[in-house]
Amino acid sequence: MRVAIAGAAGRMGKTLIEAVTQSEADLQVTVGTVLADDPALGVDLGLLAGISALNIPSVSTLEAVVEQFDVLIDFTSCAATLEHLEFCRAHGKAIVIGTTGFSEQEKQLIAGAAKQIPVVFAPNMSVGVNLCLKLLDMAARVLADDDMDIEIVEAHHRYKKDAPSGTALRMGEVVADALGRNLKDVAVYGREGMSEERDRNTIGFATVRAGDIVGDHTVIFAGLGERIEITHKASSRMTFAKGAVRAAAWLDGRAAGLYSIDDVLFAAKSV
Repeated sequence: MRVAIAGAAGRMGKTLIEAVTQSEADLQVTVGTVLADDPALGVDLGLLAGISALNIPSVSTLEAVVEQFDVLIDFTSCAATLEHLEFCRAHGKAIVIGTTGFSEQEKQLIAGAAKQIPVVFAPNMSVGVNLCLKLLDMAARVLADDDMDIEIVEAHHRYKKDAPSGTALRMGEVVADALGRNLKDVAVYGREGMSEERDRNTIGFATVRAGDIVGDHTVIFAGLGERIEITHKASSRMTFAKGAVRAAAWLDGRAAGLYSIDDVLFAAKSV
């Protein structure tokens, strides 16, 4: 399966190139895009990623290489991803979307495109994070009657623009769903100054942006006398890249549809 990498000169793009070349699946990088004014334009993708040369120069658009890939992996920006999504829809290409920060309306655009092409869309491609989501659902159901306050703390590098992270929001959704609540109604994003006592039904979010933190997430269930914490800490972007590459391989031969990382990791393997 031939793989295109959007944003090949970025931190995640370089890691994705390396991950595809390391994968044991039948995958190969054949396309990598960069911005038209990026000094990396025309540079060999392997050299961009800090590995051996692949003899594939980066390009600025997908139009000229439309016949050279089967699936696109995109961890860029919301605007760029939606443009790439429309390109893939128009040309019948599969896409793996790891970009975060989409509005509800933009998510509907992704769902609409998935009626015509196979799409894996997930706020976090890590196997560990998605295992944590399963544990959070279990914990919320078990602790529902135990008078627990719920807080979610996440930390990322200084360059991350959206907050809270897509992973933190997904964790909040999982917990809220398990408790029969709507996250939109109960989420509290940061606290400041004097306010009323904490509403027991709320789910709080706290965000840290600093240094080169790859990604830390902790969900706290705190009662009177005990506290339970479920934490995931990523020390390398490779964990996300490997999940995305796994998703790309899984899409081979799939029918059009909107798939989650759950489908990739936990569903039956048959097409």
